Amino acid sequence: MNQPPASGTLFGHPKGLFLLFSTEMWERFSYYGMRALLILTLVAATESTNPGFGMSNGDALLTYGYYTGLVYATTLFGGLIADNWLGQRRSIIIGGILMAIGQFTLFAATPHSLDLFYVGLGFIICGNGLFKPNISAIVGDLYQPGDARRDGGFSIFYMGINIGGFLAPLITSSLGESDAFGWRYGYLAAGVGMTLSVVIQLLFAQKYLGDLGRVPGRILSHTEAGTAAPLTKVEFDRLRVVLFLFIFVTMFWLAFEQAGGLMSLFALSHTDRFIGTFEVPAGWFQSLNSLFIIIFAPFFAWLWVTLSSRKIQADAPIKILFGMLLTAIGFGFLIMGVFEMQTSPGSKASMLWLTLAFLFHTFGELCISPVGLSLMTKLAPVKLASLVMGIWFLMPAVAQYLAGFVGAYSDSAGDNPAMVEFAASLGVRQADAGLLVVFGGIAVALVVFAAALWLLSGTLVRWMHGAERLQA
Repeated sequence: MNQPPASGTLFGHPKGLFLLFSTEMWERFSYYGMRALLILTLVAATESTNPGFGMSNGDALLTYGYYTGLVYATTLFGGLIADNWLGQRRSIIIGGILMAIGQFTLFAATPHSLDLFYVGLGFIICGNGLFKPNISAIVGDLYQPGDARRDGGFSIFYMGINIGGFLAPLITSSLGESDAFGWRYGYLAAGVGMTLSVVIQLLFAQKYLGDLGRVPGRILSHTEAGTAAPLTKVEFDRLRVVLFLFIFVTMFWLAFEQAGGLMSLFALSHTDRFIGTFEVPAGWFQSLNSLFIIIFAPFFAWLWVTLSSRKIQADAPIKILFGMLLTAIGFGFLIMGVFEMQTSPGSKASMLWLTLAFLFHTFGELCISPVGLSLMTKLAPVKLASLVMGIWFLMPAVAQYLAGFVGAYSDSAGDNPAMVEFAASLGVRQADAGLLVVFGGIAVALVVFAAALWLLSGTLVRWMHGAERLQA
């Protein structure tokens, strides 16, 4: 590597962090913008004033699960390709271009051709696989081993993700749910956002990142070590931590990713969205998670650094289990919404319950996602940096796939006599039994998994061999 990243700092962090912040912000604008529309487009009637593809709720949730699962599953291959051939920077550019093509294909396909719509989703799946693990890996490379700013840097990077995630549904849903424009113009706006992300990276990456991320990790590890050395015992143990955390983080994402599927349908059909005479678009609720992250991410970034400075070490497994418990509380509020729906036939839940659910899901995410991103860069050997980041994103891939089935079960639980009887014993109608069973089942599962992680946390910390406690 000949040209180093730009010297100096901004708000105490490398300047390159804010370039990656901007690149990721517009990419997430694109992704979350289309995600806010996806399930609503699929279930919209073909003969309505704003026509969609007319799927049933169950089929749409399964399609959503397949798509979002593949979006994250391909990050494993994207990491392998970057580590061995393309390097992280070229992977980001190629991935971004593919995603832009995908968004514009969705614009062209809606509502005329479901087959072409699937082609657009395919472009986004492949592009995200190249883009997502590699930009996160470069964030970690901006910091030296043991730099206490790294977790805070990932929290700032996470704010960039969520500024895009906050703005996107407000714009794409306002266009997409409007009869005057229609779903396709929401996808057009998402395509423009993805194009901006690529342009920013092309114009400013060399200035602020230097040659960081240009050389594939396999070649870089040869340069540093002279030969392709085998994994050491410490590196092997750290990879074992990654694999064990896979189980628990996957459970978190299975719960969390109900946001774009079942919770989106809950907002559409079961939530009283009127403020006076104005009906809040269902897609706007997708902005709440990002809004809360923007508000609370600085607090969590401050919290981790402050605890570290006071020698109070909250290791990653402990942060993750607290994140799971906070997410379980969020599902508790959704259960309260289901009970409120039982007051009279046709009653809907207050927006308060959905808002509180998103708030506590956000608290859970802030304990898990930016912390996990940072942890992967600490545990990964140099030659496997992007691959390990791909494994991290494989966790939500598996979770998204399973989440589709879990969410779809809410559509059929009312046909199960045992589920109906259980719901009735709690005063919940048959029509709402699926919501109660799914929301309640997820909450209980999160608590059980958090307890299991508590029992394993000591072993996992030993296997880290001080990765979180090294001093520069």
